Amino acid sequence: MEQTSFTGRVKKAITRFLKRLLIVLLVVGLSFMAFLYFGVYERGVMAGKVLRITQKGFVFKTYEGKLSLESFGALKNTSPIAETFDFSVEKSNTKVITELEEVALSGERVNLHFVKRYIKVPWRGETRYFITEVERSSNLP
Repeated sequence: MEQTSFTGRVKKAITRFLKRLLIVLLVVGLSFMAFLYFGVYERGVMAGKVLRITQKGFVFKTYEGKLSLESFGALKNTSPIAETFDFSVEKSNTKVITELEEVALSGERVNLHFVKRYIKVPWRGETRYFITEVERSSNLP
């Protein structure tokens, strides 16, 4: 039976501790990144007319839009175009993209339900605001 020296046992213990620490830090880091990526900071509704919905990007194609808030002069001495809301739509949400294209062409007033994410990433969109539902004026009370 071979006896290990004190320094050998210390090195082994330190190595084991560092491996466990690295695994814990990796799990915590991945959990934090998942929270930032999938987490929702805010939910809400914006009302107005959709000015545009476009597909942008060279490498990552994303859908971006602009909503005119039509707040009727809430901001003094500014042009109406200054009262807008920029948003993104996830590629997988084709129903919302189609509805936004229709209301942009018709010019009807809509309510856009959105979620605000903690971070923005290039393959998801240019903003942190993502439209989840379009409530058309025909559906409004």
